[in-house]
Amino acid sequence: MIEAGLLLPGAHRAAALADDRAVARAILRVEDAWVTAQSRVGLVPAVAAEAAHVAVDRVPLDEAALTDLAVASEGGGNPVIPLLAAYRRAVEEEHGRPLGAVHAGLTSQDVMDTALALVVEDVRRMLLEGLDRTGDALVRLVVRHGGTVMVGRTLTQHALPVSFGLKAASWLAGVDDAADDVAARAHLPVSFGGAAGSLAATVARCAHPGDTEERTWQRVKELLGYWAEELGLRLPDGVWHTNRVPVLRVAGSLAETTAALARMANDVLTMSRPEVGEVREPAAEGRGVSSAMPQKQNPVLSVLLKRTGIAATALLAQVAAGASAADDERPDGGWHAEWPALRELAVLTAAASSHAAELAAGLTVREERMARNLADAGTGVMAERLNTALAPVLGERDGRSAKQRIQAAVRAEPQDPEVLAAALAAEVRAGEDVELPEGVAASELTGWIRSLLDPRGYLGVAPQLCERAAARHDERKRR
Repeated sequence: MIEAGLLLPGAHRAAALADDRAVARAILRVEDAWVTAQSRVGLVPAVAAEAAHVAVDRVPLDEAALTDLAVASEGGGNPVIPLLAAYRRAVEEEHGRPLGAVHAGLTSQDVMDTALALVVEDVRRMLLEGLDRTGDALVRLVVRHGGTVMVGRTLTQHALPVSFGLKAASWLAGVDDAADDVAARAHLPVSFGGAAGSLAATVARCAHPGDTEERTWQRVKELLGYWAEELGLRLPDGVWHTNRVPVLRVAGSLAETTAALARMANDVLTMSRPEVGEVREPAAEGRGVSSAMPQKQNPVLSVLLKRTGIAATALLAQVAAGASAADDERPDGGWHAEWPALRELAVLTAAASSHAAELAAGLTVREERMARNLADAGTGVMAERLNTALAPVLGERDGRSAKQRIQAAVRAEPQDPEVLAAALAAEVRAGEDVELPEGVAASELTGWIRSLLDPRGYLGVAPQLCERAAARHDERKRR
């Protein structure tokens, strides 16, 4: 139903949450709940509200009917108008006569924004569930591989030793940050305001002869509160027809999530290259195949996650552009531009959380390749440690700093730690009045320098950072 098939592989995992049928059902839910709320404040007989509720299921939403609704939506610029006409006919058939309470006091934007709030809630539930599963799987990687040493890379080049658990902990932090943000911000309240944002028609409907303005206003607030309660949505403080910050918050939260998941995918794509070979995506029937090369097993989950991160930028920009175009008391095009971008962003993000959970749960970590790549990186990855430990001993000599002499020694012997340790020990002994570090005897100098070249001894507080990341996720789950 949603344009999320052939050109958006993988989006089918969440498409049904926001396809045309889901949007239409949400619109009908909004109209139904409005009649029910009126019944709860005494404006509509209970039997009429029940008829309106039953009529929801009488509105045809098969593919042909949805196509007709889509075509008819052109006339008024939104789908509420033709769908409302179909709903009114269904209510009249069920109730035996027209029911004036249907849509009374509302405008199309009230219904459309509130319907999208319902769609966002459905997406949000799936998204949070996927992020929780992703985080759970990443915790297992963090705990298991806190001490699995690998070469760290900065600006695409070998840098220092790190642990794979620390890398996974960084992924986990991004996922948990995104989940917190989705929980806090990725929701929309009901939208009310009527034709021009003043609720004039609703006030007129709620006013009783002899009522004070304050009493009428209390009844209006009661009606709105019941409406929000029926839909399970929050009641905002005011009208947001042209205040699109709530929509921007949702879109921003979704985009943040896609960035966190794409970051993990980018690392997996790099690490799963055959020449790197440090991780491997989980296999599944038909996944990762090539149309031309039978030997290939493409990292498709990561590819789709990266795709989503890239696409989210433009979708977020479209929502922001729509918000920036809002004017007067009802937007003239900006509001309309938000709908498809927000829907596609929501679907892609929810699907991405499912892809990420599957990726993290099934990721194969190839420790032997990590160890081999670290060894192939040579002694240069330990140069920082050598400089920290030896600079006070070597000092400046012959116009060269200690750092320069260490660099020269590493470049002269980039692969063999034993030879490098002997060369640096000779450099130290060549100095005058050399004062060795406390506890290091002259006879132990070469062995001490050799110990500095062990990557396992230069992981900083990686184990503690892994523990903190895992503990934070567990704390999140308990909240």
